[in-house]
Amino acid sequence: MAADSFKAAIAFLLPQEGGFSDDPRDPGGATFQGITLVEYRRYYGDLTLTAEDLKNMTPGERDDIYHANYWVPVRGDDLPPGVDLSVFDMGVNAGVGASAKLLQRCLGIDQDGKIGPFTLKAVRATDAAVLIRRLEGAQAAYYRGLKNFPTFGGGWLNRCMMRMSAAFALISGPGRAKAAK
Repeated sequence: MAADSFKAAIAFLLPQEGGFSDDPRDPGGATFQGITLVEYRRYYGDLTLTAEDLKNMTPGERDDIYHANYWVPVRGDDLPPGVDLSVFDMGVNAGVGASAKLLQRCLGIDQDGKIGPFTLKAVRATDAAVLIRRLEGAQAAYYRGLKNFPTFGGGWLNRCMMRMSAAFALISGPGRAKAAK
């Protein structure tokens, strides 16, 4: 189940992130499929890696980086379906700590930016559909507060709505379809 959840999260994320980008207005710099050159170098511990090396990253490498640097820190395997995708994808887009704090804010608990036992207990005590809806609102508000919102805000808000829809689809199994409405 956890491997399927990670695969579903990656399947949502990749179309959002696209191919190679090096937009000077984007503080992330050179990025391929959502992985920045800085992140790629850090993962391999090699500052000599280039944007061309990043462009040649294999799907296996990409998924390993996403798993190690985003899925594991947000405790994706321990979050309910749908909530896992929402917290993971926001972690990729805004940083793991920021995503964890937004989750904690939505749960009404201390915001330390680390998803531990206390946060997981609060998640389990909250209806997944309600939490996904709260996360979408908090994530959109986060984006609106960024200085480069005028440049990238439309895409970010669209991603929020798409993220919420994809998250609801993961919790809408037989007998649960009403939860997402």
